Amino acid sequence: MNGLKPSTRAKIGVWVRTVLVNLVAIVMAIPLYYIIINSFKSSMDMAVSPFGLPGEWSFDNYVDAFANLPIARSFLNSIIVTGVAVFFQLFIGSLAAYGMILRKSWFTAGVGAVLMIAFCIPLQATLIPQYRIEASLGLVNTLQGLILLYLVNSIFCYFLIVGYMRKLPMEVIEAARIDGAGPFRIYYTIVLPMCTPILATVVVFQTLSTWNDFLQPNVFLSSTDNRTIILQVFNSMSQFTTNWPAFMTITVIALVPVFIFFIFCQKWIVSGLVAGSVKG
Repeated sequence: MNGLKPSTRAKIGVWVRTVLVNLVAIVMAIPLYYIIINSFKSSMDMAVSPFGLPGEWSFDNYVDAFANLPIARSFLNSIIVTGVAVFFQLFIGSLAAYGMILRKSWFTAGVGAVLMIAFCIPLQATLIPQYRIEASLGLVNTLQGLILLYLVNSIFCYFLIVGYMRKLPMEVIEAARIDGAGPFRIYYTIVLPMCTPILATVVVFQTLSTWNDFLQPNVFLSSTDNRTIILQVFNSMSQFTTNWPAFMTITVIALVPVFIFFIFCQKWIVSGLVAGSVKG
């Protein structure tokens, strides 16, 4: 390698990295391949050849899933919970970040410290207090109660957005103040449009996180009508025997919207995080 030209060494390095990345991608794609392929098989075909292609492609599992399970209802629940929760997470997180950069004082510094401590507390440690509070308010087993729980994730949105907002040119905000614009008008007409990249990144992260969440729906929802699509996947498993092809089918149905959403929004993930990173 030492006797090779720099350009040749660079090409070899690119090829090595490409091969390694492709190998990692193949390994990570194996579970997805396994789930999708077996959703088109019968239980017998899956037992005989779990990684092989179906001898006869069949959509019976998908037909049975929509016919026998409240898939449409679960989809609607997930869409309502995810859409409303992410909207308010974005609103609360961006408004908190805006307040932090608008006026720096001992009070905002103290609030920032409290938010940092709250962000470090694991969710599992707060499940029992959360359940008792929601039970006292009559919000257990309701979509409204689940949405209220997800608003805690506004702290994560705040930390992503505040780093980006600190890089905004304060001269623009000061000019708007001189022209007579109030704080909320500046927030809505100036700050939010300038923060579009990081806002898009936050929407992607929080949508994926909320849609795929299993723990909180499993703890706080009990009725069939209120199940989210991820909870429906879990409840498709029987206590003693499980129809694994049917389970794979429901898993694919739950993953398709998230997969499509991620494909269309992935370009904002890295760009938004890089743009929102904190200097120093």
